[in-house]
Amino acid sequence: MERSRVWHGVAAAAVAAALLCGCAQSDFTYVRDDDGATYFKVPSGWRKVDQKSLDSRIFGDLESAAAQAQKQASWTVAFDAHTRPSADHLLIGATGAEDQPFVVAKVQKLSESEQNQVSLNVLRNSIGLPVAVPDTLRQQLEADAANPFKQFELLADQVLPAHDGIRGVRSVFNFRLLNGPVQTFDETAYLSADGSHISTLLIRCSATCYRKRAGEINVIAQSFKVKRLLNQ
Repeated sequence: MERSRVWHGVAAAAVAAALLCGCAQSDFTYVRDDDGATYFKVPSGWRKVDQKSLDSRIFGDLESAAAQAQKQASWTVAFDAHTRPSADHLLIGATGAEDQPFVVAKVQKLSESEQNQVSLNVLRNSIGLPVAVPDTLRQQLEADAANPFKQFELLADQVLPAHDGIRGVRSVFNFRLLNGPVQTFDETAYLSADGSHISTLLIRCSATCYRKRAGEINVIAQSFKVKRLLNQ
């Protein structure tokens, strides 16, 4: 009888522990770059995007020497809230109600000449979108039929407080791409303390989607941090 009571007690404790473990599962996926200096979190339901497809979207034809050089100097990762994650959702999402947020992070190692030219505007343009450009160039881009980025609107721009020698900027802006619905981009970029790396986080969703999910997107953007490594 005593042995049976002990066994039932152990079993009950095990079940309780299992339930507690299940309840303690994180609502987020935590992501770090290879060096561990850049990190952020995304909702656990968002799915990681195929790496090769993502790299092709960011760097172009991976058979080219230029694309390979850029890839070797960078770390990238992306997550898609869509049920069918795709690198195709980097700049424009699925149509209508199917559109979901997409987030991509990139850490780029700078050459010596690039380090000498870094400015806040370089950070704003670090993912490759024409965000901070002269008015004359903006007019040319709007008039160029081959340019897919139209109707630029800057919604917010904030120079982030510097810490441990790390500088950053966060910009929120709209583009209309390929005559589709307006897309809202939330971009945060940091320059490492030693000036050798730029870390960028870009979150995209249609303007309608962004307004509906602004709180969720803001949590992701605010989680994006860069810390100073001990050897810097």
